[in-house]
Amino acid sequence: MPTKSEQVLQLIRQAGLLRARELVAHQLPRQYLRLLCTAGKVERTGRGLYRAVEAGLGPHHALALVAKRVPQGVVCLLSALRFHEVTTQPPFEVWLALDSKSWQPKVEYPPLRLVWFSGAALTTGIETHTIEGVSVRIYSLAKTVADCFKYRHKIGLEVALEALRETWHQRRATMDELWQCAQACRMTRVMRPYLESLT
Repeated sequence: MPTKSEQVLQLIRQAGLLRARELVAHQLPRQYLRLLCTAGKVERTGRGLYRAVEAGLGPHHALALVAKRVPQGVVCLLSALRFHEVTTQPPFEVWLALDSKSWQPKVEYPPLRLVWFSGAALTTGIETHTIEGVSVRIYSLAKTVADCFKYRHKIGLEVALEALRETWHQRRATMDELWQCAQACRMTRVMRPYLESLT
């Protein structure tokens, strides 16, 4: 029979990232997290978040952290471009889309850049990827391109154009997918000339 410390460590390994309050469902006291931290087997990666030291940090660790803290959010814009490997620039913040009726989450780390979506702009193109054992909601590449055009005044038109060119040249999205996402974001008039120039 494994000890309680071993049970906690096993849960952390399975989850990738574990919130302290998740131990309640397993009837395990939180004090074992502190003991495992002292033993160097577990580390605290954020307020109430723990991971196994042996797991190491992946390139998208910040996205897993955010998804654990704000599960209703969707990774978008520059962070989604980085995840889809369309840009080499790592964003300083995690860009996260939330329902326009949502409360603003309180997350100390990593820093967040929030955008507020509603309707089809919020629900279209959501994919779920597993990062470090955590389910992370990220917009598809086609939807991310449309979002970049929608937020071109904040991130720059050049970023949107580069994202569109790379997506098309790498054949990562069809014209239909790009057009559907442009419709969802109400960007058809803005994107039409750029889409026509590709064909």
